[in-house]
Amino acid sequence: MDIVERVHVAPVGYEYDRLVIPATEGRADRIHLLEHDEPESLKPDYHEDIRADLAEAGIEIERHTVDLFDVYDVLAVVTTIAHVHAEDDVRVNVATGSKVSAIGATIACMTTGATPYYVHPEEYATTDEPVGYGVRETERLPTYPIDGPTREQVVVLKYLSENAKVNKKELIELGEDRELPFIVNSRASTDKSKFRVLDSKIVDPLESDRYVEVEKVGRQKRISLTESGRNVLHGFRHLLDDRDLDRWDPR
Repeated sequence: MDIVERVHVAPVGYEYDRLVIPATEGRADRIHLLEHDEPESLKPDYHEDIRADLAEAGIEIERHTVDLFDVYDVLAVVTTIAHVHAEDDVRVNVATGSKVSAIGATIACMTTGATPYYVHPEEYATTDEPVGYGVRETERLPTYPIDGPTREQVVVLKYLSENAKVNKKELIELGEDRELPFIVNSRASTDKSKFRVLDSKIVDPLESDRYVEVEKVGRQKRISLTESGRNVLHGFRHLLDDRDLDRWDPR
């Protein structure tokens, strides 16, 4: 029988107690620290103390370099962590980073089933940092499940990121080559039926969400990736497997 780990995820910003206390009192087995992408010399000295306190409590620490002011970068890392720990109890602290990181982390929880929580301090600091002291309450936040893109849609977004405007025939060939569900699980046997399935399962949903643009060029329709599509691809990269990740350049 596999042991379920208590896994915490926390951005490392200008908080100390609001990060350490929930993890230690919650008896976390492991914590993933999301550290802003900047030189170590610019980070507060107490960041080392945070790691020391967590380690002293017997918590395994994993560190990730993240742009805490990029929603999609935070989303990408948190969804990946939740995917890796799909069988574990994953809890995400949304109080310890930036407002942007809180948004990205919350969206990640809604798409993966991880649990977000907010930490209320006993008091706020009058000096610059840490921002809060003590922990008055740790509040589990309500979530409303939302659907992210499917794996096969992310594979298509990845393909579009590597190729300029492509036609639908190329996407059908991609589906056949990668054995994607919209081809494998359909009864489509003619080109016309394959185009219908491609539209209903891939192109129409992605266009509706504004992740792709469809442009008519002569008698063909050309499909290209939008900036939103590129961001979503980055945010849901955990859905790609090793074959999809060959030559992967997330940005």
